[in-house]
Amino acid sequence: MIEKFQNIFKIPELKKRLLFTFGLLAVYRVGAHIPVPGIDGQALAEFFAKMQGGMLGFFDMFSGGALRKLTIFALGIMPYISASIILQLLTVVIPALEKLSKEGEAGRKKITQYTRYGTVVLSMIQGLGISYGLEQMRSPVGNAPLIPDPGWGFRIISMLTLTAGTAFIMWLGEQITEKGIGNGISLIIFAGIVVNLPTAIFTSIQAVQRGDINLIFMAIVVILVVVITGVIIFVERGQRRIPVQYAKRVVGRRVYGGQNTHIPLKVNTAGVIPVIFSSSILMFPATIAGFYKNSFTEWITDKLSPGSLVYESMYVLGIIFFCYFYTAIIFNPTDLSENMKKYGGFIPGIRPGKKTSEYIDKVLMRITFGGALYLSAVSVMPDFLIRYGRVPFYFGGTALLIVVGVALDTVSQIESHLLTRHYEGFLKKGRLKGRRG
Repeated sequence: MIEKFQNIFKIPELKKRLLFTFGLLAVYRVGAHIPVPGIDGQALAEFFAKMQGGMLGFFDMFSGGALRKLTIFALGIMPYISASIILQLLTVVIPALEKLSKEGEAGRKKITQYTRYGTVVLSMIQGLGISYGLEQMRSPVGNAPLIPDPGWGFRIISMLTLTAGTAFIMWLGEQITEKGIGNGISLIIFAGIVVNLPTAIFTSIQAVQRGDINLIFMAIVVILVVVITGVIIFVERGQRRIPVQYAKRVVGRRVYGGQNTHIPLKVNTAGVIPVIFSSSILMFPATIAGFYKNSFTEWITDKLSPGSLVYESMYVLGIIFFCYFYTAIIFNPTDLSENMKKYGGFIPGIRPGKKTSEYIDKVLMRITFGGALYLSAVSVMPDFLIRYGRVPFYFGGTALLIVVGVALDTVSQIESHLLTRHYEGFLKKGRLKGRRG
């Protein structure tokens, strides 16, 4: 294994990409410690100590602890994800955007530009809402205000600071995707989650030593995390392969076709996107409600906290919806069947054209339902364990899905670079099945 890691640094391009990725992630972590001006840091720490766990803890996990300290990266990458959701939904209902999405690279760049504009607008709205909410809150110790000098001056400065922070994170993610290794946005979320893991482990050990958590129960939690991780890796690599045959064609003196191949349909075609989309939608109303204290907002915060029946039900429905929605966006059975027919390909026992499209769509819908149930189960089960088992940190199924999924994709890309240059990969078979670089 050590030799395989050494092979990475024998390839100049791969070494440069890895160092570039680590460098930008380090910049992201530095920014997560620069506070927004005008906030009483001690009062804010006391407030979050009381609000530990729940929806704010869940949101803080995605921001890598930036929300707890209210740094310039407190909004994290969630406004960008929300803007992406909105653009993808509008692509389905607005013909002009649908046409633009089919124009190849030029259309994709245009939609990316619209997503950036949407990210800035959403960041400004959320930043203004958070700054106004902070002015209404006080520390539970001494009743000290979180904002010593409230007013429009603080609101505008905090709104611009938080918006600039999110825009900078978005730029970092795009640079990592283009010049580094892996998907930049996913790696930023990955870094925000993983950075809390050492603290979570240390806190758990202390809780066991104090007797707050039973040692046997903690052992069961560790075993459960390992089992869930294994299930995620197994399902993420799972495929349903549809056999395809190509008829022989004679063009001049050459014979084309005649080979057998297959269409690999992944069990979880959408990846972790449905989980991120569903959680980000549920985060927004509960987070805003958490800043305004009255009986109604407290009821909303309680009902939309991870582990509650209302939250988990809406969470599962959102995951199932986005599994089908995102799969329909990235995979078009009609186009696939037309291309197969054009080049003389057919599925044994299925007529080319419309029948092939209907068959592929039927198979895809079935395995997508299985993938949606898998995502829902992995995301929901640990939430109940954390809520009712009193595990002292939030590192549930959602975090595991993102961490494992992003890790698999990143390792797959490194594998591709190694194998392309005739180096042995991390796995004996050389490549992760079911993943693409």
